[in-house]
Amino acid sequence: MKKLFILLWLFTSSQLFAQNDILIKNVDVFDGKNEKLQKGVDVLIHGNKVQKISKNIHADSVEVINGEGKTLIPGLIDAHWHTTYAYTPATVLLMNQGDMPEVAIRSMKGAEQTLMRGFTTVRDPGGNPFAIKKLIDSGEYPGHRILPSGPFMSQTTGHADHYCILDEPRKSVGDMSYWERNMMAITADGVPEVRKVTREILKYGATQIKICTGGGVSSEYDPLEVMEYSMDEIKAIVEEAENYGTYVQSHVMIDKGIIASVNAGVKSIEHGFFASDSTLQLMKDKGVWLSPQPFLENDNSFADPGSQEKWLQVVKAVDNVYQKASKIGVKVSFGTDILFDAENTKNQNVLLARLGNWYSPYEALRIATSGNAELLEMSGSRHPYQEGPLGVVEEGAYADMILVDGNPLENLDLVADPENNFLMIMKDGVIYKNTTK
Repeated sequence: MKKLFILLWLFTSSQLFAQNDILIKNVDVFDGKNEKLQKGVDVLIHGNKVQKISKNIHADSVEVINGEGKTLIPGLIDAHWHTTYAYTPATVLLMNQGDMPEVAIRSMKGAEQTLMRGFTTVRDPGGNPFAIKKLIDSGEYPGHRILPSGPFMSQTTGHADHYCILDEPRKSVGDMSYWERNMMAITADGVPEVRKVTREILKYGATQIKICTGGGVSSEYDPLEVMEYSMDEIKAIVEEAENYGTYVQSHVMIDKGIIASVNAGVKSIEHGFFASDSTLQLMKDKGVWLSPQPFLENDNSFADPGSQEKWLQVVKAVDNVYQKASKIGVKVSFGTDILFDAENTKNQNVLLARLGNWYSPYEALRIATSGNAELLEMSGSRHPYQEGPLGVVEEGAYADMILVDGNPLENLDLVADPENNFLMIMKDGVIYKNTTK
């Protein structure tokens, strides 16, 4: 009887194991790196990895998807996506008309919507998506992979300072706002304090640290042209991150702040819209990434007149920075930085297609796949997904991929309409959408 039980268990286990296998037949594969497609191949998925890519693969007990000559591409990566800010209205976060449970509910639901647009991984540069990441990674809820920075950090009167002016002066550094206590954004001043806060953020599970060394659009008290944090403070934050095996990314727009950040050891400049040629050359020489966003004026609006004026300054600089960065050869990532508007999140793919204003379809898709994956690898030992490469379709890689109805390397606009043009979306070997049947 015991022997029979073991045999039945082995049979059942093998059947369940086999059910994880998926065979995608007859597809043209963009591997995320090379412009030339692998034509008419099959892709075998075993568990959560790509096991084999070849012509005429034969396998038993697999789920078969007939690609019919469509294009298979890697899952998309957004290197500047705020999981807990994108779907939450500004009234909740900036005007204190909500709480963390509301943010979590909106964000958990939104994470599934982001995945269904084909974005299987994001680098989250500010907010508290840690519980959301935990539930997604465990398979309890659908959503994208997350490399979280935790609360983005600035000095008092910086981009992360959302205290009302009537709340000043605070009695001590221990007086934290509701959103600071809930790890959404945080202020820290002076070398000892920024060291401590950096360590706390890393303790919480951040894969990289996000700071602000210049002014921002949505923040009320810092003009775009100001520099934030002293060199000693930036260096201290960078040292703590590097001690933990990771790096610092910085929100900053202008030359002075970018140069200070780069010279202090920051590895990723978020936005950088007003960078000069010499500053971009410095970034290239030091291997620092630039993470701008392809904004147009109608992509956003702000009720605060000061923020709206800053927004208009930013969008006027977008075309120039992309042109210069492309010419100089700075490493450029793709990120969208959509904030405070669930309806506007639907434009995530539109912003990707907009890269076609400066790059070929191949270059744009490479940036949003293997290029962004290279950026994520700077998290080193803090990177939470190290079992295989992301952003590629190759043997041994995570099975994150999209089947596109058409060839986006010829027509980049296909990615702007995922609802109609993405026939299959897979993440971690699990099919979340399949309209090929």
